[in-house]
Amino acid sequence: MNDDAFWALIDELGRRTGDRDERLEWLRADLLRRPAAESVEFQVRLERATERADTRAIGAAANRIEGGACTDDGFHYFTLWLVGQGRKAYESVLADPDALADLPGVRALVGRHHDEWDEDEWPEWEELDYVAQDAWDELTGQEDDDGEEFLDAVEEAEDAAEAAGEWEEGEQPRGSRPEGLAIPRLTALFPLGASPS
Repeated sequence: MNDDAFWALIDELGRRTGDRDERLEWLRADLLRRPAAESVEFQVRLERATERADTRAIGAAANRIEGGACTDDGFHYFTLWLVGQGRKAYESVLADPDALADLPGVRALVGRHHDEWDEDEWPEWEELDYVAQDAWDELTGQEDDDGEEFLDAVEEAEDAAEAAGEWEEGEQPRGSRPEGLAIPRLTALFPLGASPS
């Protein structure tokens, strides 16, 4: 599975109807129709995408949206949610974190306290991180090993991809992206300490 195939799956996931669980079930079923190695490749690319989104600027944007309460784990789940928004939205936010203000899922939260957000509305998607492992476990019969075999396979695939120079030209490793913290549109939409009417 190359980057284009990964993003094609993610974009289709975003177009699917139903709640998040139903959409993840579709993705799991799709991965089950493929060789087990593609579940590993999917996870490698998912992890790479979340690492690229792990910047101070995107962290500040996530914290703003979540009312100043975005934890470290919550931020990881936020980056998974961001990937789940599709390639175009993801790349737009990587280029300018304030572009989160344009995403329908973010705009739907404006003016509402986070206590009022439904589970499927939260800009976090932890479960996306487990779907490839679930498919791989079923395909390989490793369902009782607590994910050790899958994690080993992912690590080996990551090492092989880096050694082969497979990552796109211009892709920068985690933490090295230039970052500005200006998010004026998100600041206007989600003023900290303001009570929604």
